[in-house]
Amino acid sequence: MDVVVENLTKSFGYQKAVDSVSFEVKKGEILGFLGPNGAGKTTTMKIMSCFLFPDYGNIHIGKYSIYKNPYKIKQIIGYLPEHNPLYEEMNVIDFLNFIAQIHNIPHYKILPKVMDMLRTCGLENEKHKTIRELSKGYRQRVGLAQALIHDPEVVILDEPTTGLDPNQIIEIRELIKKIGQEKTVILSSHILAEIEATCDRVLIINKGKIVADGTSAELRNKSNTDRLVKIQIEGGEETDIYNELALLPEIENIISSTKYHFEIQCNREAEIEKKIFELCTQNHWYIKELTPIETRLEDIFRQVTQN
Repeated sequence: MDVVVENLTKSFGYQKAVDSVSFEVKKGEILGFLGPNGAGKTTTMKIMSCFLFPDYGNIHIGKYSIYKNPYKIKQIIGYLPEHNPLYEEMNVIDFLNFIAQIHNIPHYKILPKVMDMLRTCGLENEKHKTIRELSKGYRQRVGLAQALIHDPEVVILDEPTTGLDPNQIIEIRELIKKIGQEKTVILSSHILAEIEATCDRVLIINKGKIVADGTSAELRNKSNTDRLVKIQIEGGEETDIYNELALLPEIENIISSTKYHFEIQCNREAEIEKKIFELCTQNHWYIKELTPIETRLEDIFRQVTQN
């Protein structure tokens, strides 16, 4: 089910939390929602979930509007908020049973659904514990289970891996990927490597406005940061190689130089590999390594949010 966000605007007093935001998410797509603290991510997710309403703009989930069909939207989405609300005095299996009843899952389907969620979210050994007894990581798993138990069309996850250890993060990442094969998934995270490993597309919001939108590869190509290339050249004196590299106009900076290894900075448009090959051919040197260093999502994030 597609999600269409149109000119979304929301203010709190004089503070504009979301400022004319528009984007679409297709069924089967996992969208990573990034931004600094206070950028408007959680506000946008709360509006999608009909927990808040915007000052202007609209959101359509499938054929339903947040204005005309808020109750229907709540039925077809699964939502894990940033601060995971749980009934701590209940045990895990009773809590999930209660959530299934709230979603009007037929009585004969409730137990199979609950058991499936316990297996899927790795809660089988914790099912009889009260939620109060669980670690933060297991509480997060219970939150994921309650968001998925009614088989929603759209899944909205605000910081879903908060409090999980590295092994749990990998398990939840695989679960999210599996969900994303059939559903629309929107998730936020402060862990940029997590977004890059999990999501098909990245949307970065800053000060209430979208400042970047695309796949990780597309954002790298659009980035105005310079290219970094790691090279190892041998067959001559290291000082001579360094000096000749420094004379190439395409090279803006030689960042480091140690034992015939050089890390260079150049313009993205420069055909630096060709120039280095020609230089080595002329001087009878040989290239042992020539490796582009990918622009990291972290670098792009800093570039578009530091203004």
